[in-house]
Amino acid sequence: MTTQNSATQPLAITVRSGTLLAALGVASFSFSLPATAWALDGFGPWTATGVRGLLAGLIAAACLFGARVPVPARQHWPGLLTVAAGCAIGFPLLSTLALQTSTTAHSAVVIGLLPLATAAVSAVLTGRRPSAAFWTAAGLGALTVAAFTLLQSHGLPTLGDAYLFGAVLVCAAGYAQGGRLASHMPGWQVIGWGVVAALPVSALVTAVSLPVEPVHLTSRAVLGMAYIAAMSQFGGFVMWYRGMAAIGVPRASQIQLAQPLLTLAWAVLLLGERPSALAPVAALIVLGCIVATQRARS
Repeated sequence: MTTQNSATQPLAITVRSGTLLAALGVASFSFSLPATAWALDGFGPWTATGVRGLLAGLIAAACLFGARVPVPARQHWPGLLTVAAGCAIGFPLLSTLALQTSTTAHSAVVIGLLPLATAAVSAVLTGRRPSAAFWTAAGLGALTVAAFTLLQSHGLPTLGDAYLFGAVLVCAAGYAQGGRLASHMPGWQVIGWGVVAALPVSALVTAVSLPVEPVHLTSRAVLGMAYIAAMSQFGGFVMWYRGMAAIGVPRASQIQLAQPLLTLAWAVLLLGERPSALAPVAALIVLGCIVATQRARS
């Protein structure tokens, strides 16, 4: 075996393992909206957001302490606080509030804009200028989602749609900053410190909302809460960022294209929802637009 072949083999193994980890992360994220809908069976929206953040923060703190991970350098904290605000607080809260009035299937289509929004925020952060083809595809994807939401709401966006678009924007910022930080520290530490940084807010939200919103601990609510705390808020990000570090942001983003369609499947199989005929059509159009943006970026 030549020296070149010896170097190529470990690289191929790294790519395969990174792709698998990123795919597992996407699969775990695809169940976040259905699991949140389950959690809402027993928790109010603010309580669900606070409790999931509190539990995820405690899990992450235990992992960081057990691994004796040092506190990140000062220059990394602005990015970590963006991860905390976007991925640990903003997206969970806004998507949970949206599910009060929107179906999981409808929400999945709107959340399908997340890879496009992440690419746009990343372009702003890095100063790179994507091609005209990229922005054309991105604009078409955005118009598709806008048209879908307007048709579903009979011409006017609903409050749930406003929550979802807000969730996409804040999560895109958290994803972009997290991807940048993953080149400076292990990916699991990025999300670990992010949810730990959000602990004071999560604890405050929990303390304020618990006396106001009644809690009914059904089996679905407990299972849903356990999932969104352990996987949606922490475990899924561990796999996602490790995969991203191994194969790079563009390749990982392409894997995330399957997320809206997977969420639609979960909504039908586990929640018994019947999405409109436009939902899978819109999801597929957005999927095609995101594929075009990835090819344009490369």
